[in-house]
Amino acid sequence: MATFLLVLVPILSLLPFSLSTLTMQPSETETSFQVMESMSSDRDWRVSNPDPCSPGQSWPGIECKPGSDNFLHVTRLDFGFGANPKCMQNATFPSLIFTLPHLQSLFLLNCFNNRRTSLSFPVLNDTSPNSYNSLQQLSLKSNPSLTGRIPAEISFFKSLQVLTLSQNNFSGNIPDSITSLTSLVHLDLSYNSLTGAVPVHIGQLLNLAGLDLSYNFLSGSIPTSIGNLGQLQKLDLSSNKLSGTIPEAVRSLSYLSFLALNNNKLSGKLPNGFYQLHNLQYFIMDDNPMFVPLPSEIGNLTRLQELRLANSGYSGSIPISFTLLTNLSTLSLENNKLTGAIPVGLTNLGKMYHLNLSRNMLNGVVPFTAGFVKRLGRNLDLSGNTGLCINGSDGYYDRADVGVGLCGGNASSTGTSLNSAVENESNGGSIRILGFCQFGICSNIMGALGFWGLCCYLL
Repeated sequence: MATFLLVLVPILSLLPFSLSTLTMQPSETETSFQVMESMSSDRDWRVSNPDPCSPGQSWPGIECKPGSDNFLHVTRLDFGFGANPKCMQNATFPSLIFTLPHLQSLFLLNCFNNRRTSLSFPVLNDTSPNSYNSLQQLSLKSNPSLTGRIPAEISFFKSLQVLTLSQNNFSGNIPDSITSLTSLVHLDLSYNSLTGAVPVHIGQLLNLAGLDLSYNFLSGSIPTSIGNLGQLQKLDLSSNKLSGTIPEAVRSLSYLSFLALNNNKLSGKLPNGFYQLHNLQYFIMDDNPMFVPLPSEIGNLTRLQELRLANSGYSGSIPISFTLLTNLSTLSLENNKLTGAIPVGLTNLGKMYHLNLSRNMLNGVVPFTAGFVKRLGRNLDLSGNTGLCINGSDGYYDRADVGVGLCGGNASSTGTSLNSAVENESNGGSIRILGFCQFGICSNIMGALGFWGLCCYLL
């Protein structure tokens, strides 16, 4: 034992410090107290936790790390959720927090709910301590009283990798200076009241993997520079006022797996390059005035799991190529101008759990098997297509309400009518009866009306 201690003591003497003996610099300790006292009234922090970083006495929501100067430094602060300090009712944004020189991560969730406040920066001189070079994550989320513009000074944080300013009440333009944050991997400005255009130089953020500008009032076109974001995996520009067409430059977004452009004013055909996005899994583009035929090339995007193109004026038939989307779980095409029959192959899409084809002009017999209808249940909606009907012999019409009636005379008010089931076709002077004859009840009509009765009906 004595020999072991003789070996251990020299080894310990070589260690530059022990975490239990490290302290904070007095100036950083005082700044931490001022920040905490302006944000939280959970306790008297100076009395209950006089050393914010001391093991066993450290504050909840704080993370400290030793620096090369043998002092402990605040590297992370969390407020407003979980076991972290709760924000006081009249809290305002503490700009002093950006004078913590080693701060790497700041999370403020649901902190500013009553008193109007804004994202601001302290007035500093060249020698003032600051976190401009250290901050890597800034997340200010769900703060309805956080108002005003996103300040151009946001570009001071040159090391910033994650910037989340969602579900606040920011207004005005997105500052162009934000495009100088070239270390950004994730940018989320969603659910604000931002106006103006998407920054034209957004393509300078070459490391960006996620971009979410949804639920704002952004207008103008999607900038072509967006094609420079070669690492982008998620792009959400939904619920804005964007117009024009999707730029051809999207062909370069080879890693893109999620694309949401719904609820805008986009129109026209999808660019040819769009069909090269072979990693795309979610394409959500409801509620845009497209007014073009439904493109068959979408069938090339075989990794698609969710495809939503509702309420966009699409016309023509549902392309047969859609039956190649074997990973599809959701297909939403309601409230368009689609015609023709439902492709039989859709019933073979074994991962499908939500299908909405309602409020179109589809016709013919619903081709789905009983197993398909049972699996989708209420997630299958075919209503509002007066030309569709279910063949009663399939045996599932009484177990599922899919929004259409039985083919033939027993059709419900939402199903096929007699007029839509009989088609007059002039072909070399002959008249061909479709609908009822193909459902095997032509003899019943003949028996009830007689030959002349049927001719009078057709006339």
